[in-house]
Amino acid sequence: MLSTLLASSLLLLPLASGVAIEKRGIAGPVIASNFPDPSFVKGLDGTWYAFSTNSGGKHVPVANSPDFATWTLTGQDALPTVGAWSTGGDVWAPDVIQRPDGQFVMYYSADQDGNGGKHCIGAAVSSTAHGPYTPEPTALSCNTAQGGAIDPAGFVDTDGTVWVVWKIDGNSIGHGGNCNNGVAPIVSTPIMLQQLEADGITPIGSPVQILDRSDADGPLVEAPSLVKVNGVYVLFFSSNCYSGALYDTSYATADNIKGPYTKAQAPDAPLLQTGTPYAQLYSPGGLDVGPGGVNVVFHADLGTTADTRQMYVGQISVTGKTVHFT
Repeated sequence: MLSTLLASSLLLLPLASGVAIEKRGIAGPVIASNFPDPSFVKGLDGTWYAFSTNSGGKHVPVANSPDFATWTLTGQDALPTVGAWSTGGDVWAPDVIQRPDGQFVMYYSADQDGNGGKHCIGAAVSSTAHGPYTPEPTALSCNTAQGGAIDPAGFVDTDGTVWVVWKIDGNSIGHGGNCNNGVAPIVSTPIMLQQLEADGITPIGSPVQILDRSDADGPLVEAPSLVKVNGVYVLFFSSNCYSGALYDTSYATADNIKGPYTKAQAPDAPLLQTGTPYAQLYSPGGLDVGPGGVNVVFHADLGTTADTRQMYVGQISVTGKTVHFT
């Protein structure tokens, strides 16, 4: 059904990237303007809502869709005010979950106040999926000495426990080169996992590291998104530098939420990359997966620069520990 809707919707979209793509469960761009680091959630009324990194004078732009295929920018800012810990600049990579009591929690990263542009991650709460969200007054995590914290993504496990993953932004304190982390000594960019109370805000214990870059990942790993399918935890992530052709999307799997996670290898990974088999995609990354591991969104560049990153949608399936687009 989704593939039929996607195919129909493409006829209505401006083909800003030259040629729209519908291949192996992927369609788009479904939002032709700048909509980087997208995430999504389903509202109480059945409407889908997507959110992106700050753009157009809004901290968190919003788009909606009745069918996950045809998307419309609402003009709304889902997070009009950020937490008091932030200057309000560079609000990146928001992610929304519905917590067990039906409320919605947005995780986001933003500039710290007076810490040289490094980011913390914060949380905000709303009774509706589209917001507006009310920010918590204190940050959830900062990791300032290690470079800051970015790219948070929430996850509600099948047993109802609530978690959040994020990236420690080590390349922000790197020594230059590719994404500021291509010159030795290379700085770690670990993915962290934190359990939360049912409120989706209060930490339980300390965070644990579940992934990090290797030489094959280039300067970093980032943009984590976690899901559980048939008892297997699948952690999606991007690697290499967002501003270049090598930026991609891959995944790692584990039998326990805290790992160890094993990165998928060729030919199963990268899951998304520039060129073959998706000739129209350039620098695809920032994938977000929904509950159950079926629907996904991600961005890819318009042309060959990261000035405009457009949103695409797709469907995946997980067989054993292998992910495919359907």
